[in-house]
Amino acid sequence: MKYALAGHIISIQVSETAKTVNSVCSDATQFLDTILPSFIPFKTDDETAMASQPLMNLTIVDTLKEIKDARLIRDVDTGNGMTRVDKLPSGGYQFLVRDIFGYACALLQTSSHFEDCRVAIRGNLPTMRFALNNALMLSYAFSSAYHDTLLIHASVVRHNGISYAFTAKSGTGKSTQVANWLRNIPGCDLVNDDNPIIRIEKNSDGSIHPILYGSPWSGKTPCYRNVRTPLGAIVMIKRDNHNEMIPQSALESFVTVLSACSAMKWDEELYTHVCRTCSKFVETIQVTELHCLPDAESALTACSYLTRS
Repeated sequence: MKYALAGHIISIQVSETAKTVNSVCSDATQFLDTILPSFIPFKTDDETAMASQPLMNLTIVDTLKEIKDARLIRDVDTGNGMTRVDKLPSGGYQFLVRDIFGYACALLQTSSHFEDCRVAIRGNLPTMRFALNNALMLSYAFSSAYHDTLLIHASVVRHNGISYAFTAKSGTGKSTQVANWLRNIPGCDLVNDDNPIIRIEKNSDGSIHPILYGSPWSGKTPCYRNVRTPLGAIVMIKRDNHNEMIPQSALESFVTVLSACSAMKWDEELYTHVCRTCSKFVETIQVTELHCLPDAESALTACSYLTRS
């Protein structure tokens, strides 16, 4: 099955020997629709897409075994459990994904640029959904990073056709700020509430412009929209006792964008690509801070600043 995410084609296949399918349904297509319902809006049967080389191929293989001579990089707390990251002798990576109960539900092995990935998942249906979604998020984030594309942690509202991405540490109020826009400002709709995709695209004259896309990952809010929209700004939210928009310097802007995206600092080549893409966004959009209370006035303050001519 092929899917289009931010203009990139990814392929998800189920090995003929995968017994996981039989535990859920009778065929691979139904299995993928059942275990990945958030991906259904991103399915593609476009002839050009079907004929093109996918950005990433991921195959579900029940017989995948852990490679024991892999080198441990680190254990990462994802907020939904721990993921162990290993470097493979081949130059690729191995990820062991655990849920919040410590259950090892996914084993993911990738090539060095994440264009070829294999995964074994286990557990009941909700656990397998969690496992496969995490494997796909990792694989997509790092394969697309080589192509001016970033998967970021942000909540996104679209106002009169332009999207604004609000980023912050979890619990600071990204979703609250976007909800205040939706309630108090006409012409708004929710694009994604946790993990949108931003991409630098080229115009016919060679100039670049920033684009934001919806994604199959949206945190606790089921907002899986296959939409493409211009990106107007990235806003770092900081809780305060008043409402004020403060522009960031170029360096501060770079740090804000970089801190919002998925990156592996220990992989020099990948990290270099991520940093270059962050720099392109800083050059082409506003990056600001919103010091705010969780109230309607904060949304009005932000909207007035961001949409000024």
